[in-house]
Amino acid sequence: MSVTFTDEQTRAVDGDALVDLAERVLRHEGYPATTELAITAVEDEVIAAMKGEYLGESAVTDVLSFPIEDFEPGQAPIRQSDGPPVMLGDVVIAPSHIARQALDHGVSELSELSLMVVHGILHLMGWDHVVDDEAEAMERREREILALVGVERR
Repeated sequence: MSVTFTDEQTRAVDGDALVDLAERVLRHEGYPATTELAITAVEDEVIAAMKGEYLGESAVTDVLSFPIEDFEPGQAPIRQSDGPPVMLGDVVIAPSHIARQALDHGVSELSELSLMVVHGILHLMGWDHVVDDEAEAMERREREILALVGVERR
């Protein structure tokens, strides 16, 4: 797995732990060892501007996902041995916003941060929560993955 973490904000974040979490998610979901993914931590203003630019609503949010390809949820792509790596895309998180959410929900920052990273990765894998059935399935998958790392989903 090739997971990169870039920290472009001021709040202390354990990037190594997030990389480890992402790699565990990819392995659990059956993604090839050549899978590539990027996680970037940004300030609230940056994620709000990104949300405005890409989703038409300039507001602070916890996580944004930018997939490179469309994948079918629950079905890891099969990589040809001589083919290119599987490029999932980018997960962008706002640790300051996530910390406030953690406080609001009465959970630890690490728990909320883990949830947001898993949530973002699942979006890259094709999972969504637009309709109730999809949301329930995605939340079940989040709970399952977070349980692997000892984190309860709020």
